[in-house]
Amino acid sequence: MKNIYGMTLEQLEDYFLAHNEKKFKATQVYEWLYKKRVTSFSEMTNIKKETLAYMKQDFSMQSIQILTQKEGIDVIKFLFVLEDHNKVEAVLMKHDYGNSLCVSTEVGCNMGCSFCESGRLKKVRHLETYEMVLQILEIEKQFHIRISHVVLMGIGEPFDNYENVIQFISIINNGKGIDIGARHITVSTCGIIPKIEAFIEDGKQVNLAISLHAPNNMLRSQLMPINKIYPIDKLIPILKKYIQRTNRRVTFEYILLEHVNDTEACALELAELLKGMNCYVNLIPYNETSHVEFKKSSKETIMRFLDILKKNKINVTIRKEFGGNVDAACGQLRSNYEEA
Repeated sequence: MKNIYGMTLEQLEDYFLAHNEKKFKATQVYEWLYKKRVTSFSEMTNIKKETLAYMKQDFSMQSIQILTQKEGIDVIKFLFVLEDHNKVEAVLMKHDYGNSLCVSTEVGCNMGCSFCESGRLKKVRHLETYEMVLQILEIEKQFHIRISHVVLMGIGEPFDNYENVIQFISIINNGKGIDIGARHITVSTCGIIPKIEAFIEDGKQVNLAISLHAPNNMLRSQLMPINKIYPIDKLIPILKKYIQRTNRRVTFEYILLEHVNDTEACALELAELLKGMNCYVNLIPYNETSHVEFKKSSKETIMRFLDILKKNKINVTIRKEFGGNVDAACGQLRSNYEEA
């Protein structure tokens, strides 16, 4: 039995056509699910009983549950428990421009980035589309808020779960669904080149962010094993192709690790690597964890790195720090809960 929250509008239209119904029934169902937020098929009062009867046979409306949450200034981190008792995280961040939710796309992660807590607990499985959608719906329901921005930067590598992630984007971007604008959705990848090429062809107008974290192959391969398969010298050309084809800017995420990738030499090398690209760099102060040996760069080091990039005409910002006191590092709340 499929969960109905994993169905795109087009898939529901095909479903009703296959049952000799008018496809506008799909729009009616979407309105009940995403505008009126009903939690049972019996509440869909403008749909005839015969239709509801076979929908109940074919679809589930099972939700996911918030197991625990931790709050800090302008941030709440949630631990969800899924139907099979696996657990994933989502992080709500309150900005002056709205509420942003960082969602997970997998249970665990196999990318093995040395600085990342998520990778300590290896991937168990992909998240289904509906399990991503419900992270948004459950938090909106609990706090009576609207999520205006979504970033796919939680547990897991989104492009390792490509098909479900693309379907998730279609559902939350649809004006009859959750209706989050494409410019308010960001997908972050460590650089799986074949999936970036597929993403170009799919033509989604959402934002693309690349977890870079080093300016050269030697250092990046030490930090991120994926670089041994898709090195920087192959990654940058496909990103230039993305920029040319989509006319969209690429974001490069760069976590600053003390005495590792935060030197003046690294800043100059990064500036040279990105020179002339339509991009900007998002410098990220590191969230330290008890399980990983890396340390956060000092404020002085971060500002020096920023200044070097600016002087070399690279667009750059420093990400606002959220939740250092709420197990904010990706995967930290989950791993601490499991180990407890």
